[in-house]
Amino acid sequence: MANSSMTDKLGDTLLGFRGGKRFWQVVGLLVLALLLVEVGLGWYWSSEPEVLIVEQPANAVTGEVTTATLIKVASTLLEKKGGYLSNDMMPHRLWLDNMPNWEFGAVVQVRDMTRILRRDMSRSQSQSLADDDLAIAEPQFNFDNASWAIPSTEGEYRRGIRALERYQQRLRLPDSDAKKARFYARADNLDAWLADVQHRLGDMSQKLSDSVGREQVDLDTAPGVGDDLLSQQVRTPWLKIDDAFYEVRGASWALVALMRAVEVDFADVLKKKNATASYRQMLRELESTQQTLWSPMVLNGSGFGMFANHSLVMANYISRANAAIIELRQLLQNG
Repeated sequence: MANSSMTDKLGDTLLGFRGGKRFWQVVGLLVLALLLVEVGLGWYWSSEPEVLIVEQPANAVTGEVTTATLIKVASTLLEKKGGYLSNDMMPHRLWLDNMPNWEFGAVVQVRDMTRILRRDMSRSQSQSLADDDLAIAEPQFNFDNASWAIPSTEGEYRRGIRALERYQQRLRLPDSDAKKARFYARADNLDAWLADVQHRLGDMSQKLSDSVGREQVDLDTAPGVGDDLLSQQVRTPWLKIDDAFYEVRGASWALVALMRAVEVDFADVLKKKNATASYRQMLRELESTQQTLWSPMVLNGSGFGMFANHSLVMANYISRANAAIIELRQLLQNG
C-alpha cells in the first residue's frame, strides 16, 4: 500500500510538472504572436503618407488654398495609417521611433505657418488686431506633441484644425461682412515666412551633416574673446542618426505641400518680382527629399566611403533649397 501511495504521488507530481510546462509554452507562444503582430503593425504604420496634391477650388479666394492645405497637412498627421503615434503608449513605441520623429518635423512646419498666418498674413499692418480664430489655432498646435491624456495631443490639434476651418469659411464671406477674414498676399508677408523656413532649413542641414562627425569651429564663441577660436568635435550619436533623418523628412514633406499652396496664393507677387523660376527651383529641391528610401535602414557611411550616407544626401537637397531661398528673398526685397 505504501508503494502504491508513493507511486500515485509521483504520478501527480509529474502530471503537474507537465501541465505547468505546457502552460508556460502556451504563454510563450502567445507573447511571441503578440510581438509579431506588433512588428507587423509597426512596419505598416511606419509607411509615410504621399506628398499632398494641392487643389485649387473654383472661384477660390486669396489665402484659401494655403489655409486648406495647412488644414490637410495637420489632419493627415492624425488620420494617416496608425493615426498619431508620437504619444502612443503601446509596446511598439519602444522601437517605433521613425514615425514619431517624422511627425514632429511636420508639426513644427504646421506651427510655423499658423504663427505666420496669425502674425503677418491675416493682418494689414503691425498694429492690426489678430484674427480671433487664428489666435485660437496657434496655441493649440503648440501644445505638447507627446501628451496622451488629459488632454490628449490629438484633441488639442483637432481644436486647432476646427479654428482654421472657421477662418477658411470666413475668407469666403463678402467684403461687406464685418466677420470676413483677411489674407494679405504681399511680398513682405511671403518674405517673413521664407525667413522662418530659411532658419529651419539651416538647422536641418547642420543636424544632418553632423552624422559623419567633424571638427567644427564653435560658432557661439563670444565676440572679442580673441583670435584663438574654439573648436569642438561634433557628431550625432549613432542611435540618433535615423531620428534626425526622419525629422527632416517629415518637415520637408509638410513644406512641399505648403510651398505648393503658397505659390498659388502668391502667384501675382512672384510674377511681379520675377521670382517664379527661383521659387520653383527651391520647390524642386525639396521635392527631391521625398524620394523612396529603398534601404531597410538609414545608412551612415563616411563621406567618400563604400556605403551611402543618406543623411548627407538629404543635407545636399536641403542646402540647395536653402541657397535658393536666399536668392528668392533678395528678389522679393529688391526685385
